[in-house]
Amino acid sequence: MKSFCVWCLVGLLSLGGTTLSLAQTGATEKAVTSLEMKWLESQKTNNPDVIAPFLGDKFIFTDVDGKVTGKTEMLAHAKATKFDSAEYEDVKVMVYGNTAIATGGFKAKGTEPSGKPFDEHLRWTDTWVKMSGGKWQCVASQSSPVTP
Repeated sequence: MKSFCVWCLVGLLSLGGTTLSLAQTGATEKAVTSLEMKWLESQKTNNPDVIAPFLGDKFIFTDVDGKVTGKTEMLAHAKATKFDSAEYEDVKVMVYGNTAIATGGFKAKGTEPSGKPFDEHLRWTDTWVKMSGGKWQCVASQSSPVTP
């Protein structure tokens, strides 16, 4: 009977650890989703300074044409782009320890830096990392066009 109680205790402790892990994952999903919503807000308000502090110093962006840029170039492009509308769809966050992968859809209309109007529907993937100070930062982002 004693060994049964030990196994019960081990099982309960394991369940407790799983519950704590799920709670931490849920909190991370909410935190990263909130950061993604700040990113959307930065587009809706044409103010990339809102999201700039949440991008890693070595941030890499791969755009729909396959062009790869860093944080400075991406923010400069975002400042020169004017959004008339921007919305997310189907945002999901998957957590892997101190890394979170966020995916979703993006529909937007506006004017490119060249002055050309755009109406786009994209799928995006963002990689977020919890830095040593506990702050989440996006270190990579990629967008692909959705074809009808």
